[in-house]
Amino acid sequence: MPILLASAAAFLYGASDFAGGFATRRNSVFSVIFFSQIAGLLTAVLAGPVVGRGSPVPADLVWGLAAGVCGAVGIGFLYHGIGRGVVAVVSPVSALVGALAPMLFGVLSGDSPSPAGWIGAGLCLPGAVLLTWEGPVSKPPTGRSRDPAARRSLIHGILAGLGFGGFFIAVSRSGADSGLWPLAAARGTSLVLVGTSALLLHRPLTVRSGTRRIAVVAGLFDMGANIAFLLAARSGMLALVSVVTALYPGPTVFLSRIFLGQRLGPLKAAGVFLAVAGTALIGLG
Repeated sequence: MPILLASAAAFLYGASDFAGGFATRRNSVFSVIFFSQIAGLLTAVLAGPVVGRGSPVPADLVWGLAAGVCGAVGIGFLYHGIGRGVVAVVSPVSALVGALAPMLFGVLSGDSPSPAGWIGAGLCLPGAVLLTWEGPVSKPPTGRSRDPAARRSLIHGILAGLGFGGFFIAVSRSGADSGLWPLAAARGTSLVLVGTSALLLHRPLTVRSGTRRIAVVAGLFDMGANIAFLLAARSGMLALVSVVTALYPGPTVFLSRIFLGQRLGPLKAAGVFLAVAGTALIGLG
């Protein structure tokens, strides 16, 4: 069950990224994130009594606040790195670090995967990188071996991955009896941070009428993914659940192929194969 929930989280995260990316074609990133996260917050509050009633202690809400900060930091560095850096560096590095950080934390906290689980994780990690790979990094015209933009992109990718990994770790530390309140606290925190950042940078927070439903769908899918991951982390090993969840670029790739006609190159196809094989092995373990 934990691996099925983690797979569901990966699918919903990927669908959310696709919907959010589609909405940002006609809106600012800040407005889409802000609008979608309002929908996510309402989803967490309304789904709480259905998924499981809980009475959080202050520590659970603190973990939720920490998760909100980490998630906002991850998104901020990811979008900033993609917008001003090298996508071929930012995306795969953030995916790899975002998977490795909670995986290592889980192992240090006592998780002990089976041999099949270790092998599956070893396949999923490069699969996550290949799914986000956007092609080789071009060399600078000056002939220098290292492009400053690539170095900055590497830093942005690492920081974004640490932010995403921190979100997964913080969410997993909340108590099993806290229901969905940690997720509500996380979403409320990120809303405040995103809204404040947009106001300070004089960025709009309105979404055009033709894309509001898409932004809402992105928020619903994102919170659905958070709920699935939370339930998976509470019932399984964080070291494996986080690796499977990190395969969320896979659904984004497939949806882009179906709805936008984008070609599935050999590297992404290899990433899909590794992701499927790795997830199957983790499930068997």
